[in-house]
Amino acid sequence: MAIAITRPPSCLADHRALDGKTEREPVVTTALIIGDIQQGITSSYPFARRVVPPLTELLPRARAAGALVVFVHFAFRANGTDLPPDNALFRRFYEAGDTFHEGSAGTGIALPVAEEDVVVVKRRASAFAGTDLDLVLRARGVETLAIAGVATSAMVAATCYDAADRGYQVTVLRDGCADGDAAMHDFFMDAVFPSRGFEVMSCAGWHGEQS
Repeated sequence: MAIAITRPPSCLADHRALDGKTEREPVVTTALIIGDIQQGITSSYPFARRVVPPLTELLPRARAAGALVVFVHFAFRANGTDLPPDNALFRRFYEAGDTFHEGSAGTGIALPVAEEDVVVVKRRASAFAGTDLDLVLRARGVETLAIAGVATSAMVAATCYDAADRGYQVTVLRDGCADGDAAMHDFFMDAVFPSRGFEVMSCAGWHGEQS
């Protein structure tokens, strides 16, 4: 069933229009979460570039279906105050020039962002960890998430588990995700995610539909 934007009065925020009339913010039930598709990653990791064409094609369809589009990108503060101590992986990210420094060109979204989209900065693997993503989704009435991005075994998996724990229904977009290890990507898509009750489908096959 294609997503329809519903407008139950009890769930809508009032907004004052220029002519003095009251307008209402539409409530959506599905969000497309795209994580870590940012300039520094797509320019440095060939596997990440493979998801750009299918996601670029998907974005206008998702918006037309009424889904909330959320881009989540990864960045540390330039002074490193949010860098976890004794974490070699995050330390390597932080020391990779400006690629992962907040405000640098490397952290810019590598996909077309529309005015109505939401952009969230994260400091850890999950799109929910330490961010206001959950607040935004619940404010808009979102119940179902389609998740894409890189890497499958890191950001995607962490975000899926976190979303499920918070009560969201989860779909993973197979060709909208990628991993430096192709076998690891297939393992998550074919075994791990289905075993967790997550639906796995292609970007072309997803039309903003609810499970």
